[in-house]
Amino acid sequence: MNITASQVKELRDATNVSMMDCKRALQEAEGDMGKAVKLLRERGMAVAAKKADRVAKNGKISAKVSADGKTGVMIEVNCETDFVTRNEIFQAFVAELTNKAMDVENPAEAFKTEITAKIAEIGENIILRKSEKFVAENGAIASYIHMGGTVGVLVEFGTEKAETATAEGFKELGLDICLHIAAANPASLDRSGIAAELVDAEKALFAKQVEGKPENIVEGILKGKLNKFYSQICLLEQGFVKEDKVSITQLLEAKGKELGDTLTIKRYTRWQLGDA
Repeated sequence: MNITASQVKELRDATNVSMMDCKRALQEAEGDMGKAVKLLRERGMAVAAKKADRVAKNGKISAKVSADGKTGVMIEVNCETDFVTRNEIFQAFVAELTNKAMDVENPAEAFKTEITAKIAEIGENIILRKSEKFVAENGAIASYIHMGGTVGVLVEFGTEKAETATAEGFKELGLDICLHIAAANPASLDRSGIAAELVDAEKALFAKQVEGKPENIVEGILKGKLNKFYSQICLLEQGFVKEDKVSITQLLEAKGKELGDTLTIKRYTRWQLGDA
């Protein structure tokens, strides 16, 4: 079967496997992308199928954290074209809505009149697509916006000492964790957030990979593969992007000792512009 270069690239983008292996898998799967991904996964080549083509709506993600670090908001405002996204009027409007979102519970409802007026002014449909607010009782909020608003991260940290939230070392940690989440895109904070169905599917794949191996070593191999799977998708087990031999949990522990406190991540949210 004739496999095109664009098909190979699509599979490469989705799996991070070599071009040659992708081409072989596509040929074996007779061009079926889903079957090709499954073949590569069964062979242990593809760690996980990534989204090759994310939905690319125009607009901007924006975030703000209060001066005391206790409240943080993040919103996504969509428009029709990239031209409007880059327009100074639209950019200022998003910033204005972000500031106001700090003081309302339902931004989409509260800003209806303003959004309608801005639609008339700009001449394109504008939607406040998503909004999130974190309030920290014991700890602080951190945020990060990547690439001018294409990725946004909001994190709630827990501390045992109130003064820790304003320490420079803690603020640096907050930014580092946000940057990590933006880059690594974890599926969950910890193992409890991973669906049982997904874990069962991974176990089935791993079992297929160890077929024919001695029974006395199979259990150890499967345990190791499952631990590696969790370390790739659970935030607290992931290797820190700036120093991958140190897990996020270890980073929190080290910074906690430095600050004389116990630090935790209570929750986080990560948005990609246009994602559901």
